[in-house]
Amino acid sequence: MKKAITFLAVAILAMTIFGSCSQTTSKDSNTIRIGLNYELSGAAATYGQSSVEGIELAIEEINKAGGLNGKKIQTIKYDNKSEEAEATTLSTRLMTQDKVLAVLGPATSGAFKATIPVSEQNKIPVLSGSATADDVTVDKRGVKEYAFRICFMDSAQGKAMARYATENLGKQKAVIIRDSSNDYAKGLAESFAKTFKGAGGTIVKQEAYVKGDTDFNAILTSVRNQDFDVIFIPGYYEEAGLIIKQARAQGIDVPILGADGFDSPKLAELAGADALSNVYFSNHYSSLDDNPTVQEFLRAFQAKYKKEPDAFNALGYDLAKLTEQAIGHAEKQDGESIKSALAETKNFEGVTGNIRVDKNHNAVKDTVVIKLENGKQVSSERIRPEE
Repeated sequence: MKKAITFLAVAILAMTIFGSCSQTTSKDSNTIRIGLNYELSGAAATYGQSSVEGIELAIEEINKAGGLNGKKIQTIKYDNKSEEAEATTLSTRLMTQDKVLAVLGPATSGAFKATIPVSEQNKIPVLSGSATADDVTVDKRGVKEYAFRICFMDSAQGKAMARYATENLGKQKAVIIRDSSNDYAKGLAESFAKTFKGAGGTIVKQEAYVKGDTDFNAILTSVRNQDFDVIFIPGYYEEAGLIIKQARAQGIDVPILGADGFDSPKLAELAGADALSNVYFSNHYSSLDDNPTVQEFLRAFQAKYKKEPDAFNALGYDLAKLTEQAIGHAEKQDGESIKSALAETKNFEGVTGNIRVDKNHNAVKDTVVIKLENGKQVSSERIRPEE
């Protein structure tokens, strides 16, 4: 038994050494290394897993087409377990030990922000496809030099939905029912109200709930007696599904608007298909879009994964392709040059829209507004950003 254990230990040591040698070789020769730092387990696992699926499809296509600058792209993938401290640790490992040229992820705003100091210290770009909080790439101290994202900001969603309510639906009197327990809902509510009032509309009433609430009948009874023609619910599907169900049960039949927090099959399960009509929400992409880039991605994704892609799949795919473009355009294969190339991105034609990177390293792109009837997506429209 002792001999067996000894032999096993030697074998593991040999495999470790061989693995290290292999990594050293690939770092120096025929591969371009990109790090993936994602929520593959834990509370935000579905976001990370979907993002990585999109990234891996894109990398597979790039390598199949001959690679980048004559080299294959190699991804080094780690699970940050949906923990900010782990995301910071893994970002450090990717930059200092794995020697990647850029790090994609994390998917969530908090975890992504936790990696930015590491990127500044090591001068390696970090990019997120889905960190939507307004203060991700810029704060009171200025632009975070090595941080980029390709999704729109939360405030952009609020503005887009206010414009959609006034310009596309012709509504002028809104009620806002928001989650008071998170910054996501707060930012959306503020930007919606400001834009809606700026367009001549009136916020008739604002009501608030807390994450985890399940009975909204008191709020809706109070709202029902007001004079309004649209409701905006900036929150996540868990509570929004129940609000919509209970609103329709009380006879409130005005259009109900939301943001990308609605984007889950659970919304229909909670609200019921009958209640999910005359409902609109902003998102990053729609499979209903007949744009050739979108349809080509749909076919490729379905062929590889045998399922319909979601918004995080599409954002991950665009993130990898945009990173490839920047590395290809960089003067040198180092973090400083790639950062400069990323900052100069313009007219990138992605699945989630035509992307330009602005001075604060945010993506300037369309917002997609999806309409639901009987619980199904029936149409999508693109809302151009305000320049």
